[in-house]
Amino acid sequence: QVQLVESGGGLVQPGGSLRLSCAASGSIFSRADMGWYRQAPGKQRELVAAITSGGSTNYADSVKGRFTISRDNAKNTVYLQMNSLKPEDTAVYYCNYRRYILGSLYEFWGQGTQVTVSS
Repeated sequence: QVQLVESGGGLVQPGGSLRLSCAASGSIFSRADMGWYRQAPGKQRELVAAITSGGSTNYADSVKGRFTISRDNAKNTVYLQMNSLKPEDTAVYYCNYRRYILGSLYEFWGQGTQVTVSS
């Protein structure tokens, strides 16, 4: 079992910045692929950014150039730096852990943290 605890959400004005953190416990963090997803009211959950165990990253087109995902394996933590925030970034942001062990996928989610972009 893996526990994921997100923090860093809140209310920010358009153009502002936030940094989300997700601390993981209960497994070998460095071997997992990590991601940030978000879900706005009435919409499906969508991938925002992901980082593999090897450090490769990918981003949703809507956040490229504004958001940066990173990880600190020594702290078992993944981050999402969000700059130039827009009202359409408002959503609950979820941390995701994915790891394949002997061909089986182990996937866990955090509880979510609310990000609201509004003046």
